[in-house]
Amino acid sequence: MHSRREFLSFAAASPWIFAQQEGPQDPKSALSVMDFEAAARRALPPAHWAYMATGVDDDLTLRANREAFRKFALRPRRLIDVSRVDTSIDLFGTRWASPVYISACGSQRAFHPEGELATARAAKAKNAAQMLSTVSSYSYEAVAGALGRPPWFQMYAPRKWDAVQQMLRRVEAAGCTVLVLTVDQNGGRNTETQRRLSAADTRQCTSCHQPSPADGLNRPMLSGLDAGGINSPSMNWEFVDQLRKSTKMKLVLKGLETREDAALACDHGVDAIVVSNHGGRAEETGRGTIEILPEVVEAVHGRIPVLIDGGFRRGTDVFKALALGAAAVGIGRPYLWGLGAFGQAGVERVLEIFQAELTLTMRQCGARSVSQITGAFLAPA
Repeated sequence: MHSRREFLSFAAASPWIFAQQEGPQDPKSALSVMDFEAAARRALPPAHWAYMATGVDDDLTLRANREAFRKFALRPRRLIDVSRVDTSIDLFGTRWASPVYISACGSQRAFHPEGELATARAAKAKNAAQMLSTVSSYSYEAVAGALGRPPWFQMYAPRKWDAVQQMLRRVEAAGCTVLVLTVDQNGGRNTETQRRLSAADTRQCTSCHQPSPADGLNRPMLSGLDAGGINSPSMNWEFVDQLRKSTKMKLVLKGLETREDAALACDHGVDAIVVSNHGGRAEETGRGTIEILPEVVEAVHGRIPVLIDGGFRRGTDVFKALALGAAAVGIGRPYLWGLGAFGQAGVERVLEIFQAELTLTMRQCGARSVSQITGAFLAPA
C-alpha cells in the first residue's frame, strides 16, 4: 500500500470487514459469539433489539460487566498432559457437559417465532442446563417437552401468596427440581436507553404485544393467575423463609451482589446463589459481576454453590469465573443473538463456541478438569 488512505479503502472493501459489520450469513461461519450480535441486530425490529440489548440509566453497569474481565489475567502452566480435558460438572444432581448454562431471558418470541422452544432444543442437543423465565412466551410444560427434561424455573414472584403457591405447584407437577427466585427487580428499574431506541421504532406493535416486548400478551406462566403483579418492593427474607418451607425444589436466589446478602442466603437455607445484576438491567451499580464474585464466594465459604452471569462472551471469561470459585456460568445475550439470527442452529453454535474456547483455555493453562481450575491460574491484570 502506498498510503494510509489506500489501506483504509482496501479495508473498507474487504470481505472480512464486511462480514464483521453484517454478521455471519450462516451460524457455522461464526468464529466467536460476538459475530452473532450484528446478525441479530440486522434481523430484529429496532424495539425488540432495544429490549434485549440495553441496560439501565447510562448503561455503565452493562459495560462494566464486560470491562471487569480485564482486571484478571491468566497464569498458564506448561508441560502438562492436556490431551484429554473434561469440561463437565455436577450441579443439582445432574451431570452437564459444560459449566455454561442457558440463563433465563423472557419473551423470546420477540427474537424468533419458536422462542424458548428453539432454545430448549439447542440446549438438549448440547446437554446444557436451561433456566426458564416466568415471562417465557411458551409454557413451562411445552419447553420441558422440547428440552426433554424439566428446566430450572426462574420465578418473578407474584405479589399474592396464593398465586405463588399455584405457580409452585404447577412447575412441581411438571417435574421441576430447581426454583430460581430473582430478587434484583423488586425496586423497579430505569431502562432509559431501551425507551429511547423503542421510540424510534414506528411500527404498529399492538397486534402482538403492548408498547414494549416485555409487556407481551402471551405469558403462559401468568395466565389465569390472580397475581396482583410481580416483584413486590415489600419482599424480604421472611418471604424467602416462606418459600423455602413451601417446596422441596432446590431454592436458588438470583441477583445477590454483596457478601452480606450471600451470608444471609446461607443462613436462610438457600441451596445456591446466582451473582447477577440482570445483565446490567437491574440497577446502575457500576460493578461487573466478575469483580463481585470473590466477596460472595468468600462469604459462602463452600456451603452452597455460587453461580454467576453477566457479560460472558469468551471461554477465557468462563475460565476466570471458575477460577474465582463459580460453580457454573450463565449466558443471556449471546444465545439470544444466535436465536434472533438463526433460531435453534444459532443457539447451538453459540454453545459450541463457548465449549470450544473453554476447552482451549483449559488446555493452554494446564487444567484437565473443571475441579482443577483454581485461583492459582489468575493474577491481577
